[in-house]
Amino acid sequence: MLYYLFQYLQEINFPGAGAFNYVTSRAAIAIILSLIVSVWFGNWFIKMLKHKKVTETQRDASIDPYNTKKVGVPTMGGVIIIASILIPVLLVGKLHSVYTLLMIVTTLILGILGFADDYIKTFKHNKEGLKPKVKLGGQVLLGLIVGLTLRMSPAVQINESVQLKIENNKEIVVKSPDVKSTRTTIPFVKSHDLNYADLFKWAGPKWMYNLAWVFLVLLTVFIVAAVSNGSNLNDGMDGMASGNSAIIGLTMLILAYISSNAVSASYLNLMYIPGSEELVVFLAAFVGALIGFLWFNSYPAQIFMGDTGSLTIGGIIAVSAIIMHKELLLPLLCGVFLFEIFANFDVGHFVKHGKKHRIWKKAPLHDHFRTSYSDFKKAWPNSTVTFKGHGEGYNTVHHEVKITIRFWIVTILLAAFTLLTFKIR
Repeated sequence: MLYYLFQYLQEINFPGAGAFNYVTSRAAIAIILSLIVSVWFGNWFIKMLKHKKVTETQRDASIDPYNTKKVGVPTMGGVIIIASILIPVLLVGKLHSVYTLLMIVTTLILGILGFADDYIKTFKHNKEGLKPKVKLGGQVLLGLIVGLTLRMSPAVQINESVQLKIENNKEIVVKSPDVKSTRTTIPFVKSHDLNYADLFKWAGPKWMYNLAWVFLVLLTVFIVAAVSNGSNLNDGMDGMASGNSAIIGLTMLILAYISSNAVSASYLNLMYIPGSEELVVFLAAFVGALIGFLWFNSYPAQIFMGDTGSLTIGGIIAVSAIIMHKELLLPLLCGVFLFEIFANFDVGHFVKHGKKHRIWKKAPLHDHFRTSYSDFKKAWPNSTVTFKGHGEGYNTVHHEVKITIRFWIVTILLAAFTLLTFKIR
C-alpha cells in the first residue's frame, strides 16, 4: 500500500519518495516493521492466550519424558509470525507481483492448515490434531497452485543466461530472451543448469517440455510437503525451528537478491529472474518475523509456535526456492529438516515393524541427542542402535539450549556451504 502511495508522491516530485523504488530500502523497512510488529503484537497475543488458558494439550498432560516443566505455556504462536510477515509485505510490497501473491497465498493456506491442527489439539483436546490426509491434502493443493501458476502465468519468465560485456569502456548487461523455463540450478556444476525437459527427450520435441512441466508441478507438490513437514518435525525445543528457519530465510534472501539482480546473476553465472526482487522484500519480513518471535520463543519459551508457525515457515522456504529455480539446493540448505525426516522415518519404521536395529535412538532427531544409550536400552533391551552417543551413567537430560544452539551452528555451516557452491563450480 505504501509502495503505491510513494509512487504517486514521486510523480509529483515529493522529496525522498524515490527511495521506495529501491528494493534494498523496502527490504530494510520490511525487516524493521516485522520486528516491531512481532514484539508489540506478540506481547499482547501472549497475554491474551494466557488469560484464555490456550495452552498445549500434550505438555499440559505431562507427556514429557525429559521433565522440562513447560506446563501452561501458550501455543498457536505462529499467528505472531504470520501477522509479522503479512503486515510489512502489504505495506511495502508490490501487491500486483505474481511472486508476492504466491508467497501470500502460501502463508495463508499453510497458516490456516496449521491453525486448524492447533485448534483441534488445544480446544478439542485431541492430541492427534488434524487428520494426516487432510493436512497432506492442503499441502498438495498449495503445491498445485504454485506449480500451475508458474506454468500458466505470463508474468513468470526468466533469462536463462546473463553476460557482462565491455563496450566503449562501459559495462553492458546482455540477457538471453525472456522465456518460461524448466531449468534449475545444480550446485557445484559450472555453466550447466539441469533442464528437466532433458529427462523426457525420449518423448520427442513435441512432448518433452509438456512432460517436464508436469514433472515440475509434481515436484513442487513434493517439495512443499517435504519441507513443511521437516520444519514441523524440527519444532520441538525452545527457539529450535525459529532459529534454524531464520538462518535459512536469510540465505534465501541473499539468493533472491542475486537472482533479481542481472549483474550479480551474471557474475555468479546464474539465471536472472525479473521481478523476483519482491521475494527479497517478503523474505526480509520473514526473517524479521522469526527473529522477533525468538524474543518470546527462546529458552525458557513464553509461547510455542505450534503447527500454525512450523508448517507455514517450511512452506515459505519451499515455495521461495521453487520460484528462484533453486529447489535442488534445499537438501543441503535444509539439511537439519532433512535429517529430522530421516530420523522420524527410521524410528517409525523400527516401531511399526518390530526391527532389532535402528539408526537413531529417538525421533525427532533433536530428542536423539538428549536420550542416553542407557535409557534407550531400558526402553528397548533387545535392540541396538547405530549412533549410541553417550553411554551408561551420563546425564540423560542435555540442556535443550545447548542442543538448540548446536543445531543453529550446523544450519549456519550448511547455509555458508550452500552459498559457497556458487563459487566452487
